[in-house]
Amino acid sequence: MATLETLKWDGKKGGKVTLELKVAKETSAGDLIHRAVLRQLANKRQGTASTLTRSEVRGGGRKPYKQKGTGRARQGSIRTPLKPGGGIIFGPKPRSYNLDMNRKERRLALRTALMSRISEIKTVDDFGSSLKEPKTREIIDGLIRLGIDQTKKILVILDSPTVIVKKSIKNIPNVKLILADQLNVFDILNANQIVISKTAIEKIQEVYGS
Repeated sequence: MATLETLKWDGKKGGKVTLELKVAKETSAGDLIHRAVLRQLANKRQGTASTLTRSEVRGGGRKPYKQKGTGRARQGSIRTPLKPGGGIIFGPKPRSYNLDMNRKERRLALRTALMSRISEIKTVDDFGSSLKEPKTREIIDGLIRLGIDQTKKILVILDSPTVIVKKSIKNIPNVKLILADQLNVFDILNANQIVISKTAIEKIQEVYGS
């Protein structure tokens, strides 16, 4: 269990919130998280790369020159892999890169990854509550008040962000917004700093706590 001190959007101290998630054993945590990240990245691959073999390249039905008497190496087709424009030997073909991982392992890896970043987490009571219209500058100023380094990769986790907050974050290249019930291991580990709203902590506890 971890107890986090919350901050208000103006940077002042708020209350406290607890996050209690079951994590993997220390001996198996590294392997579990590695497999979860590997699966996530592999499943994003389209697997649509395709090259033509010599049988699929158009043309080449006629023998380019006679078998003997030319002094050159014998050739049966201009589409041989040895010629420019010919077929490709052992080239890629469409395939699936998907890796399997059961649901219990995926959730355990997610909880373990999140708890491993507990020291980099900033908890906010009311993220973006003062925004009346989309303003990227307001979000940047708010993150500065929270003590967030603007040069780092920042992950913002909210429960149900408003359209105003979404639009305000959208134009900040190093800030990524995800919902509390749509967490993934890669984003959690890839971020240098994590900002979570108080309601998102409660949602995470509800969705991933069991």
